[in-house]
Amino acid sequence: MTTAIVWFRRDLRLADNPALTAALKAHDTVIALYIHAPGEEGEWAPGAASRWWLHHSLHALDKTLRRHKGHLQVVEGPSLDALRATIAATGAEAVYFNRLYEPRIVRRDKAVRKALEGDGVEVASCNAALWCEPWDIATKQGDPYRVFTPFWRNLRTRIEGVEPLPIPARASFVDLPAGATMAIDDLNLLPTLDWAKGFAEWTPGEDGAHEMLALFADDALGHYAEGRDLPARHGTSRLSPHLHWGEISPVQIATALREHAARRRSADIEPYLRQLGWREFGHHLLFHFPKTPRENFNPAFDGMRWAKRDAHVLRRWRQGKTGIPIVDAGMRELWATGWMHNRVRMLVASLLTKNLRQHWVIGSKWFWDTLVDADLANNAMGWQWVAGSGADAAPYFRIFNPVTQSEKFDPEGAYIRRWVPELAQAPGRLVHAPWEDAAFLQRSGYPRPIVDLKRSREDALTAYRSSRGAREEATPAREE
Repeated sequence: MTTAIVWFRRDLRLADNPALTAALKAHDTVIALYIHAPGEEGEWAPGAASRWWLHHSLHALDKTLRRHKGHLQVVEGPSLDALRATIAATGAEAVYFNRLYEPRIVRRDKAVRKALEGDGVEVASCNAALWCEPWDIATKQGDPYRVFTPFWRNLRTRIEGVEPLPIPARASFVDLPAGATMAIDDLNLLPTLDWAKGFAEWTPGEDGAHEMLALFADDALGHYAEGRDLPARHGTSRLSPHLHWGEISPVQIATALREHAARRRSADIEPYLRQLGWREFGHHLLFHFPKTPRENFNPAFDGMRWAKRDAHVLRRWRQGKTGIPIVDAGMRELWATGWMHNRVRMLVASLLTKNLRQHWVIGSKWFWDTLVDADLANNAMGWQWVAGSGADAAPYFRIFNPVTQSEKFDPEGAYIRRWVPELAQAPGRLVHAPWEDAAFLQRSGYPRPIVDLKRSREDALTAYRSSRGAREEATPAREE
């Protein structure tokens, strides 16, 4: 009888789990092992909101394993030491895991593989997170893609006919000896201050992921193309945290949506598949350009003159007290729920990097700590896209006007009124620009704008054009 370790990381599911399937195919029994080693991820160890999610997702995985007469074995790192100790305690002959693509983890996994193989242990890794490995997709010249549209055209031809793996029919799990594991609660992942009460709307875990997918397919898929831009509606899938923790795969999502569309004969799934492609593009960029979480993808921005870090400005931005309603609504939604609508993410990032001229890394670090779907690849890509320094990014002169944007995408102010109660009774346009009526603004108790939108826009463009190494665009500056 042979035993293998399945090293769970951010693949917290049983269905469509290639490492688990391969291990059970080659061995009689498996040990479902989770190693807690956040220090191995350096400055990008999970933030507070992600740790909340991880706590509940580990419990959900353990519950699912129990339905198959197994248990999640939880130990603390370092990872190599934990794997060697598990092998010594159980006689396991092999280690299986699903690949991750963050730079620190890639280096860690290579070192672990080399050491274990040196010990005579078989090591196998699989792809469970992406449609296509970053090294398997390239331009005709063999280079990494830097622009999304040709990347998507290439990837789109590869995803048809790919089917998810079922939960293995023969799943036999064994436990570590008594005293060798620890309780999930002892990892102390939950916040010491109970600021996460609003996170109760989420259901982490494999079952929760499929429930969210079914809700999206039934309620929002049919009008996703236009509904995804309206923050007052549940027009997006809200699957991003489930995808990050591997509770569901893009293959599973695409398959389920195709089946749903075939039954309804109306829903167009292409716009949503394209968004999954953006996620894939983010991982492609991170793998090939591993410095992008901290450094400009476009080196022309290395000469950008950002404003001096301003603690007062940053505090008002984080607390949703900038005096710009759509921005404050987004920041308050983030703090209350651990999530923010994607359109609003662009607006709060634009205000921070363009109007307030604070470096995009400052914003990305705040998102990293407060988003339940904080994902290094997509966080870096998103912030650099808005700042103008990223691959296929919005040009720097594209500066969102938050008033115009909220009037367009939240015309009745329903989103603002929900998250900014000071403006719940604001008449007409004042919900978008309350400073236009000084008397109303004073009565409401809502703060004056932290910055003059028009003047700060002009200042941002001036700083961009005068920065050493920043290329002035021939295209006229425009506001959106």
